[in-house]
Amino acid sequence: LVLLPNTFFFLSRGKLGRYPPWPGKIVNPPKDLKKPRGKKCFFVKFFGTEDHAWIKVEQLKPYHPHKEEMIKINKGKRFQQAVDAVEEFLRKTKGKDQASSHNSNEEKNRRNSSEERGKQSAGEEKRKASFSEGRLKKGTGEGKKRVSSVSSERGSKSPLKRAQDQSPRKRGRPPKDEKDLTIPESSTVKRVMTGTVAGFKWPPSVSEPVKDSDPHFHHFLLSQTEKPAVCYQAITKKLKVCEEETGSTSIQAADSTAVNGSITPTDKKIGFLGLGLMGSGIVSNLLKMGHTVTVWNRTAEKCDLFIQEGARLGRTPAEVVSTCDITFACVSDPKAAKDLVLGPSGVLQGIRPGKCYVDMSTVDADTVTELAQVIVSRGGRFLEAPVSGNQQLSNDGMLVILAAGDRGLYEDCSSCFQAMGKTSFFLGEVGNAAKMMLIVNMVQGSFMATIAEGLTLAQVTGQSQQTLLDILNQGQLASIFLDQKCQNILQGNFKPDFYLKYIQKDLRLAIALGDSVNHPTPMAAAANEVYKRAKALDQSDNDMSAVYRAYIH
Repeated sequence: LVLLPNTFFFLSRGKLGRYPPWPGKIVNPPKDLKKPRGKKCFFVKFFGTEDHAWIKVEQLKPYHPHKEEMIKINKGKRFQQAVDAVEEFLRKTKGKDQASSHNSNEEKNRRNSSEERGKQSAGEEKRKASFSEGRLKKGTGEGKKRVSSVSSERGSKSPLKRAQDQSPRKRGRPPKDEKDLTIPESSTVKRVMTGTVAGFKWPPSVSEPVKDSDPHFHHFLLSQTEKPAVCYQAITKKLKVCEEETGSTSIQAADSTAVNGSITPTDKKIGFLGLGLMGSGIVSNLLKMGHTVTVWNRTAEKCDLFIQEGARLGRTPAEVVSTCDITFACVSDPKAAKDLVLGPSGVLQGIRPGKCYVDMSTVDADTVTELAQVIVSRGGRFLEAPVSGNQQLSNDGMLVILAAGDRGLYEDCSSCFQAMGKTSFFLGEVGNAAKMMLIVNMVQGSFMATIAEGLTLAQVTGQSQQTLLDILNQGQLASIFLDQKCQNILQGNFKPDFYLKYIQKDLRLAIALGDSVNHPTPMAAAANEVYKRAKALDQSDNDMSAVYRAYIH
């Protein structure tokens, strides 16, 4: 069996009625990305997303024969957009093929014309040579030698060959003796339906490399391929327990969804409460990876999009918890987290022995400990799992999950964590994840304030802010975070990717955490004051990068 890049498939996950398939195409994997052991699989790009994954061959269904069937089964808007993306790609490819065929015919005509001219030129040269030979009776040895040399030089190559040598080959066109290795869709489909996967090898690409035809690909894997010895080791550990000298236990779990696509969704029913900036992306990825999800949000209209994608609607938090096996929640602050659990028709009313609750909100350790106690007192199981990231990372399924509490529940959430994030850590007892998350956000918030301070200082001293960004991007501080936030400031675009009011809340809680153990946090305290000033300037609902405005007003 030969399966080439740009071969289109539907990815099938389990029974079609339960786990929706998704259209994709085979692409070349990065050179330093090793193929998973075990069953044969191919590296696939999913249309309508920026996801790439290794997919087992038995999960691939040929695109064209199953297109109508899949469209009937899946009515979701995102699925239709993905199919439309495939069709648009095919139309563009067909147009390129037609243009290539037209160019090939023109080249053939030119070569034929050149051949005719070559023949005429050869005949003319022959007549001239004969005429000269008849007139030159002296020095015939030199003359014959010269003419013979010319005739031999020109006659050693056919006119067509000379024409090819004289006109340089166009860039990107393969030599004549090379054959195009791209197999038409129809023949590929037949091979997939009847062939075997034994002896599969990725063929070298004759046309443009995949990285050129898909510019998002390497950008998507950039942070994972820069230092494979470090990064891949971190994301390929599956629930490996690491005992540290301090006695604490951490588990690095869940391969990145971008690297390992062999995610088998849990058969447990999943509930999700809270569809804000982070929750929306998480639910979208849970659905995309085939999980059965029931959603609830305080503003019910936000549920509509996910219902169209196949989610079920819960009328209250209590109803979601009572009908689902594992319920996740992601809300704004400690008060919202407590109200969700302890309020009317709240989570606690739906908890029965064996029910599982996972709080993904960024709150303080005292709040999460209190929630854990009331859940467990009703026979439930509790896990805290705040996430590090922003809206874009949430949408891309590239969050970092920090978990603590019920270790068995953590492992039960494995497929969910793989769907929503690139890495997850188990940090031991309840409260540890909350503390770690606040420390992470404290560093991030302080860094953001320092970036804003540097840009304003550059401006008032007559230095170019863009040049400052260029210099930083070439140094040790270079990061996606730095570049994106600086671009926000330079463009005056503060559309929220991480609300300013929430990073200020996290700084406040981190300072309180330091106070509880008598540890000074002067840098965080200074940054917190700047964010408080930004809030007073009505920047709460803007992105955290709007802290810049606290320096210019």
